[in-house]
Amino acid sequence: MPKKNNTNKQKNNKKIKQKKATAPKLPKKVIEYLKKAGVPHDIIEHKTVYTAYDAAQTMGKKINEIAKSLLVKADKDYYVVILPADKNVDFDKLGKSIAKIKGKGVKTIKIPAEKIVQDLLRLKNETVGAFGQLHKLPVIADASFAKLKKAIFSSGGLGHSVEMKVADYLDLEKARVGSFGVKKPIKKTTKPHSTKAARGKQKSNKTINKK
Repeated sequence: MPKKNNTNKQKNNKKIKQKKATAPKLPKKVIEYLKKAGVPHDIIEHKTVYTAYDAAQTMGKKINEIAKSLLVKADKDYYVVILPADKNVDFDKLGKSIAKIKGKGVKTIKIPAEKIVQDLLRLKNETVGAFGQLHKLPVIADASFAKLKKAIFSSGGLGHSVEMKVADYLDLEKARVGSFGVKKPIKKTTKPHSTKAARGKQKSNKTINKK
């Protein structure tokens, strides 16, 4: 009997080691970027999350305190778009905001395909982070987000987020501000949505052509 117990312990230890090895890591480039900038911030380690709603639930934060990060392509240019997680992007309004920045109209605006995003940002088991300057990409934030004092930002890693003052973030990223966020209803369900279904809903809103 003792031998069986030891065997079980060894198996459990192996499982624990495997979990630790596969745990999401905080991207080193983010650590170095924030350290070099010297901006006050806190790194929050949490379980793996894939949506802003999950992040809010995990960290015990309000949904509007979570900064949603999107990579958007306007004509031939890419932008990192930031807005509160309780809002969706109105692409018509976003196009007008970007047009003001560029000084000319925007014909097509869309969210690029996942493969393009991964290649452009060189992502490996990561997601779109809030720090566009790391990739030499301009950042545009929604006006309602700019009014917040503090927020939780995506580090790009699935198990870590960055908390900092919004004013410091906007200054660090040299972010431009526009009004393009629209309130979205938060639906709470007793059963979790499948990953496949969630991705399908996101795809339906990915491409919008401007007239």
